[in-house]
Amino acid sequence: MVYFKDGQVRASYGPDEGLGAGRVNAVQLADDGAVWAATDGGLSRIKNGRVMTLSSKNGLPCDTAHDLLQDDAHSLWLYMSCGLVRIPRAELDAWLGDPQHKVKGTVFDTSDGVRSHAGVYTHGPRVAKTADGRLWFLPLGGVMVVNPHHLPLNQLPPPVHIEQITADGKPYAPASGLRLPARVRNVTIDYTALSFAAPEKMHFRFMLEGQDKEWREVVNRRRVEYSNLPPKHYRFRVSASNNSGVWNEEGASLEFAIPPAWYQTSGFRALCVAVFLALLCAAYQIRTRQLQEQEKKFREAVETMPALAFVALPDGHRTFVNRGWVEYTGMTVEQASGSGWQAAVHPDDLKKVIERWRTSAAKGEPSEYEARLRRGADGEYRWFETRHAPLRDGRGKVVKWCGVATDIEDRKRAEEERERLRQLEADLAHINRVNMLGELAASVAHEVNQPLAGVVSNASAGLRWLAGETPNVEEAREGLHRIVRDGKRAGEIIARIRALTKRAATPREKLDLNETIKEVLALVGDEAKRKSVIIRTRFAEDLSPVSGDRVQLQQVMLNLVMNGIDAMSSVGDRARELVITTQNLDADRVQASVEDSGIGIDPEKLDKIFDSFYTTKPSGMGMGLSISRSILEAHGGRLWATGKEGAGTIFHFTLPKHQEEGSPAGV
Repeated sequence: MVYFKDGQVRASYGPDEGLGAGRVNAVQLADDGAVWAATDGGLSRIKNGRVMTLSSKNGLPCDTAHDLLQDDAHSLWLYMSCGLVRIPRAELDAWLGDPQHKVKGTVFDTSDGVRSHAGVYTHGPRVAKTADGRLWFLPLGGVMVVNPHHLPLNQLPPPVHIEQITADGKPYAPASGLRLPARVRNVTIDYTALSFAAPEKMHFRFMLEGQDKEWREVVNRRRVEYSNLPPKHYRFRVSASNNSGVWNEEGASLEFAIPPAWYQTSGFRALCVAVFLALLCAAYQIRTRQLQEQEKKFREAVETMPALAFVALPDGHRTFVNRGWVEYTGMTVEQASGSGWQAAVHPDDLKKVIERWRTSAAKGEPSEYEARLRRGADGEYRWFETRHAPLRDGRGKVVKWCGVATDIEDRKRAEEERERLRQLEADLAHINRVNMLGELAASVAHEVNQPLAGVVSNASAGLRWLAGETPNVEEAREGLHRIVRDGKRAGEIIARIRALTKRAATPREKLDLNETIKEVLALVGDEAKRKSVIIRTRFAEDLSPVSGDRVQLQQVMLNLVMNGIDAMSSVGDRARELVITTQNLDADRVQASVEDSGIGIDPEKLDKIFDSFYTTKPSGMGMGLSISRSILEAHGGRLWATGKEGAGTIFHFTLPKHQEEGSPAGV
């Protein structure tokens, strides 16, 4: 539906805006400025841009409304597919205040002389209201006239009667105090109400007190069924209304009871409780005997276990030692009781063992120690590991200690052997450090080679500018500045490598990665022009600052850019383009990418190119990418490479965003 004002479209309403589904059949302007619309989905109200729709879910007898008209009492008349429906203004106001309210209207159908809807209308007005308040409806093939001031109203409430109650197929008269048989499964109650005017329009409300939580309303149904009602007293209440909506509020009621079966009585339940308690007592006795047998088996297992087991009082005095203790030490149970067991401990270990027992007893915590015990057969001492734990009562108090000693002589000897091997490993580590000096020298050569090459190149250019007929002093001066710059860069690289050898902290500062990369591109501009390489940049304008060492990060970027230029040196059938991109990857990281259009790298070798001394260039040392990855990992970042669908390779690296002191991560 489209709303016009001043010759212009002001608003459009459809199902998405809450208008009833389907087409709009008629509209009516209300006194309060609202617009009522009869649609295929019900009655819709539009006011101030808000749409509400009344349908069968809210009390309408059906959904399709063809026409509507408002009478003098501001009630709405709807010509619907199921008849002519009158909704009082009070019901509409109640629904507007509570959209969940179910309206109560009056339905006039064929029994009242209302023509059924034929589905076809002629052009022109189909409804009208005359000056005397009569409502005219123009269905196909006739005319209907309704006088709202003289509606036939049935004021006589219908008498209600409960006819019979049926339990499991057997009928019973609805007498007061009726008792149905026990174990009834299905109960049916038949009721009716007398109305000669329009019996098919009778409405009923019923509720079974003790089962239903609220009233249930039905139309022209005179029977209700219940299943599996529990034994108790019930009261069934029913009322009815006539075709004019007049209710018999008193209605009819029936009280009946379902007695419990023998197994549902209190006596039977008490008997079940008694039997349960008897079974529980018998189970307790059986369980007690089982525990006694388990304890006996446990003691037998302790006696025969290959370790030395014992039980001690809270103060550490032993009250029990197993057969293994007796056979190993040669002491009797009486000799080992109390503190006599200490005679089997090596004199050098006894003080440590006693101190450990005192500490454990004071704290009430488990403990373990290693000590040597004398073997009674030959007097030889062997290493044992002893572990003991407290056994507590219900209040958490230690009542005894349980412990076990395990022979670890072989483990001790293995530890001594491992100590000798550890010394051998230390000697081998020293040899490895010597070998690392060679790798360090290769790293220094690789890192310093680039700025030194710049120094030589700029010095050679300066000599050419000074050797001309007219020396170019300005170009020579600029070349000297670049020599100084490259010399400082070489010094800074040496300083960084020296710091690494001393395990010194790498200096960190807040950096603009875009500016840092631009400084590198200024260094390689001449080399790129010489090799006909076009460098393009796609810098993120809102790139977050990073935290790191400017020199080291520039070394990484310089290495990636030079590798890309070298990779395109043999390309002749396409443009040589190097694209550098920066972006904010997520809340904590920044990413930079260097993309070339070179010959590319074998996908199986993408992980190997970061290994030390691995290179794909005839004159390469194989250290640049390895050092670059180490620098980025030291900065908390990552470096990797991916292939392209066409020719070329993309190198990516990430760096953590700069975090101000005290600020949380991600801010």
